[in-house]
Amino acid sequence: VQWNKRDRYRRIVGKVMVQPSDCPTCPKTLDAGLAQVTMGLAWWYEKYAKDQSAEDAGRYEFAEHEARAKRAGLWADASPIPPWDWRKAQRR
Repeated sequence: VQWNKRDRYRRIVGKVMVQPSDCPTCPKTLDAGLAQVTMGLAWWYEKYAKDQSAEDAGRYEFAEHEARAKRAGLWADASPIPPWDWRKAQRR
């Protein structure tokens, strides 16, 4: 995990870097979160873009835009519910 910050609950905020699946001896160069967003398996929460480098924020924004355009993963649903909205609704 590459990190330099903790949130208000003292959780680590960072990037999980992994090895390419076809090369277990290679260095950890792949951003697991970015891979999830690229495949439509996760949302990019723009509210926290300020906690990312400008380069990473741009990559995540582009990845989500492309996943939406391709209707990949969760974007195949006509009205996917953002997890933060779902959690808020569950508290009611």
